[in-house]
Amino acid sequence: MSSNFLLYGANGYTGALIARLAVQRGLRPILAARNADKIAPLATELSLEYRAFSLDDEAAVDEALADVPAVLHCAGPFSRTSKPMVDGCLRTKTHYLDITGEIGVFEAIASRNTEAKTAGVMLLPGVGFDVVPSDCLAAHLKRRLPSATRLRLGFQALGGISRGTATTMVEGQNKGGLVRRGGVLTPVPTAWKTRTIDFGQGPVQATTIPWGDVSTAYYSTGIPDIEVYAAFSASTRKAMVLSRYIGWLLALPPVQEFQKRLIQKQPPGPNDAQRGQGRSLLWGEVEDNAGKKLVSRLQGPEGYTLTAMTALAIAQNVLTGQVDVGFQTPSKVYGADFILEIEGVVREDLN
Repeated sequence: MSSNFLLYGANGYTGALIARLAVQRGLRPILAARNADKIAPLATELSLEYRAFSLDDEAAVDEALADVPAVLHCAGPFSRTSKPMVDGCLRTKTHYLDITGEIGVFEAIASRNTEAKTAGVMLLPGVGFDVVPSDCLAAHLKRRLPSATRLRLGFQALGGISRGTATTMVEGQNKGGLVRRGGVLTPVPTAWKTRTIDFGQGPVQATTIPWGDVSTAYYSTGIPDIEVYAAFSASTRKAMVLSRYIGWLLALPPVQEFQKRLIQKQPPGPNDAQRGQGRSLLWGEVEDNAGKKLVSRLQGPEGYTLTAMTALAIAQNVLTGQVDVGFQTPSKVYGADFILEIEGVVREDLN
């Protein structure tokens, strides 16, 4: 199998992190983006091949994918870009990876399981911070309590966010929350529940968000009731509650464009020093119908650093033939302990 994979969206903040780490690890990804002038400088810096093509051009997509075994798709928002890339992967029989965190994208790709199996292709979205560590934690908890019927996951991201992440948040701020009930994705108000969680550095307040695991953890564990929480400041939680009532305003195109212009004036994302100081803290709890509860936690590198590490580790596995065709989640293919192979990640069981 070819040692190259195609890294699409390599000019973005996270894509560039992945490209640089890949070169440090001796990999030679083919960099790709929509515009040649945006990808060429990074390709020159890293002495890598590059390709420029639009996802709107099926012929160009197929030509770019024809000689690579896998794509690592990093160009969001994935709600717009994932379908044409998945289409191309199915046509060219190319394995698909991405770093999405969007529930709608996970569900859309899951619905193509049969197509992927027919094509002999693995579709594995969410190979970054969302959802590798939390997915592995969910699978570990299910392994600890096979009778579990309720799963609650939470995270505290100690570090900044990229412009791409901020843009995705802006686009979703009027859409409310989601949980799973009886295996079904169920809408709930934004910041529906708040609870106290100790991620390992003392108790903090965390509130429900529509994180990717609301989708993926169900496929990984079969647990029917799932909630995901994130730690936020009091002011952010208040703003989230307020969005329940002004969502119509936040959805207006002029308001969206204004917020996105402000985002573009910010730095692309955390710098190297900030990422070096950041941490990812994750918590999970399972409960069964008899009332038995078990809790486990994970700690690891800062989120964008962790995304680069897990995405590359999975890409390397794919290049060596470690694939399961069809729609997959990280823990389904590589196991609950896969996250422990990532440098700096530790896990603990509290009870």
